Amino acid sequence: MPLFDLTLDQLRTYTSAAVEPEDFDEFWDRTLAEARDFPLDDVYAPVENHLSVIDSFDVSFAGFGGARIKGWLHLPANRITGHPLPVVVQFAGYSGGRGLVQQDTRWAQAGYAHFIMDTRGQGYGGSLGETADPHPSAGDVAYAGLMTRGISAREDYYYRRVFVDAFRAIEAAQAHPEVDATKVILSGVSQGGGLAIAAAGLAAARLDGILCTLADVPFLQDFARAIDITPRGPYPEIAAFLGRHRDRYEPALAVLNYFDGVHLGRRATAPALFSVAQMDDVCPPSTVFAAFNAYGTGAGAAAPQAVPAKAMEVYRFNNHEGGQEHHWVKQLRYVADRLGR
Repeated sequence: MPLFDLTLDQLRTYTSAAVEPEDFDEFWDRTLAEARDFPLDDVYAPVENHLSVIDSFDVSFAGFGGARIKGWLHLPANRITGHPLPVVVQFAGYSGGRGLVQQDTRWAQAGYAHFIMDTRGQGYGGSLGETADPHPSAGDVAYAGLMTRGISAREDYYYRRVFVDAFRAIEAAQAHPEVDATKVILSGVSQGGGLAIAAAGLAAARLDGILCTLADVPFLQDFARAIDITPRGPYPEIAAFLGRHRDRYEPALAVLNYFDGVHLGRRATAPALFSVAQMDDVCPPSTVFAAFNAYGTGAGAAAPQAVPAKAMEVYRFNNHEGGQEHHWVKQLRYVADRLGR
């Protein structure tokens, strides 16, 4: 795939044209207040993983609407009792779930608590998932996939449920006695990166302890541009839907605007390490830079906030795979620096 988006110089200054709704904060305040009406009811059950150096727990907690959301918690087996660990809360890519118990324990191998959230209604592609979405958008029309599920109303849109689940996953991770609730790292690739950004924005005024955000080639950013220019992956689901429903472009964008990571990330206060791939035709570089350039810049009527430190790693010759193992080394160093190790 050749370079098809803006030049790197243009990307570094690119900002999204999306204008956030006037009641954006009110919508999310109400959404999270309703979610917190349900007790978190977090459960951690020890589970055999056949790994001698990692202890694993089958997690469940109450997400959106009180639905049970699954996950894994991995801890180093040689941890010292009474010394809580920083925790990496990890979100899965589109169509993927939490996977098998021993499938991904790398942050625990590095000495951290590693919490992986299952994504409701996914796990049918990529890694295995086990969490149903019991709140479908009944009676709505949608294109195959998840991107247009509930797109007729912001209250019904699929990612309203998933973003709430991500927020409550942080609460569940912080509640575990062997986790240091003051040292939470939010992490993910593609959809997972988008969820990390959304969770960072939602947590900023509501939860303490977010140490940093690790957003790799993030999805769910700058919807209007993404729909126009993306040839492959989930964004074309929206374009295909609008190609059939020709009169629904503006109403659909009005709903998507409540879920755009550009707006949510603007509210984040934690430092961040992003990555972008310049040949990415699934999450185009301009959409990633739109999120990066807005991240932490503040929003709404609140007093301007100090923009948190943020950095972008650019992988010029990569598509949506991004930096992969090379980038994880940079993440390890970045988190260690944040912790003063």
